[in-house]
Amino acid sequence: MVLATIRMTFSSKKVGEALRILRSMAEQSRVQPGCLSSQVYRNGQEDNVLMFEQQWSNDADLERYLRSDDYQKVLLLLEMAMKKPEIRFDTVLSSRGIEAIEKAREGGAT
Repeated sequence: MVLATIRMTFSSKKVGEALRILRSMAEQSRVQPGCLSSQVYRNGQEDNVLMFEQQWSNDADLERYLRSDDYQKVLLLLEMAMKKPEIRFDTVLSSRGIEAIEKAREGGAT
């Protein structure tokens, strides 16, 4: 799995427009082959900071999306940002849930 994250800072005049565009992009990308999830988050402490986060099943599906015309809209949005956006592509080899907490708590109990 690949976690794609972009953190962007916009002027107060542009943040509303950027949020509308990103929400549309998240909805469009959810139907792309290999897209496991696509979300937009707004920072609670900084109203002008947005995060676009996607999970992809593999590198090939992500790369296909990065080459698409749809992703061109994301690239244009990055140019609207006030600061250089933070962009990350993290490969996740495994994922655990509540069972990790349960296992740790059982092992530490006396």
